[in-house]
Amino acid sequence: MSLETERYCPDCGEERTFWRAASTELHLGEKVKWHCGECDYGFVRIGDAVDTGVDA
Repeated sequence: MSLETERYCPDCGEERTFWRAASTELHLGEKVKWHCGECDYGFVRIGDAVDTGVDA
């Protein structure tokens, strides 16, 4: 279980460190909320099924 991940932040416009803000277990897998350490932009990832931080 990692507490941080490197990822592109659309609000900052560059790669940033995202911090794990919360998590819970669902029937689809683990739901994890991540927040940018610079601007507080956030996204949610649920297992491999859902990632709200990825453009469709």
